Amino acid sequence: MKRTGLLLSVLLATSTMAFAQGAKNIKISEVLTNNTTSLQDEFGRHEAWIELENTAFSTYNVRDMFIATDRSVLDQSLSAPERIKRMSVIPSGDTRTIMNARQHLVLHLNSNPKRGTLHLNAPVDTIGPNWIALYDGNGIDLIDSVSVPALQANQSFALFKEKGLYTWRTMQPDEVTPGIDNVQNVVESKVARLKRDDPHGFVITVLSMGIVFFCLALLFVFFSIFGKIMARKSALKKARNVQPVKVTIDAAEIIHDAGHKTNVILHDGLKTKGIDKEIYIAVISMALKQYQEDVHDVESGIITINPKHSNWTRV
Repeated sequence: MKRTGLLLSVLLATSTMAFAQGAKNIKISEVLTNNTTSLQDEFGRHEAWIELENTAFSTYNVRDMFIATDRSVLDQSLSAPERIKRMSVIPSGDTRTIMNARQHLVLHLNSNPKRGTLHLNAPVDTIGPNWIALYDGNGIDLIDSVSVPALQANQSFALFKEKGLYTWRTMQPDEVTPGIDNVQNVVESKVARLKRDDPHGFVITVLSMGIVFFCLALLFVFFSIFGKIMARKSALKKARNVQPVKVTIDAAEIIHDAGHKTNVILHDGLKTKGIDKEIYIAVISMALKQYQEDVHDVESGIITINPKHSNWTRV
């Protein structure tokens, strides 16, 4: 029997710790105290509201937890029953109080519990600042609390988590997010942003024309430089393909003539001046050939008188 009692005590303590740990994951995430056009309840009424968020990845039921707006509950001398009398309980019997991981729950304040499970009679000041707290079901453990500044109509006070730290911000009416995550990445389309910033289209027209002229100028500069580079490349290619060959041929002929003259001088002496005997023989033979064939008669600058016989005789 003693072992059974001890086991039950351990199980009860473990479940109590797990329950308390689960309650610690419930946070107040957003509060709106002056509601005129924001969230409506089932009856179309605009009431102040508070949003709870389950920050854990497990499910937790917030039924029988308490919402307090009276700072007097912080008095440690108060007993649990006395403190509970000054708070509003979240009723049971509604599946909406079962909060899944990362889920949100909106509770109506300044309301009448007869209107529904999520309607609490916790009073709030719609004009001035407020203090709102969330207590565990025992009415003793403070789970979370927030001091809400005086808000304008339809403004909310929202909780954000950045780099592991929680911070509160005043949200404008168009930024209020009851029942969903406060961190909303609302991306405005490019078309909508353009219409908002340039309703008459002047900026986009000037920008478009500027881009067109800039691209044309860039193309002109590019093709000008490209043409000069290609012309230079073509000239260098011609110089490489033609000039070196001609120079090489001329140099080869000069070297060949110089070598031939050197060989002649070494063989026949300096009097020949490097001219080959065969050249002399060829020149003399050509001259004799021309003389025999009277080729010189047709050469310009040379007068040749040939004798001619006639019938006249000297007396």
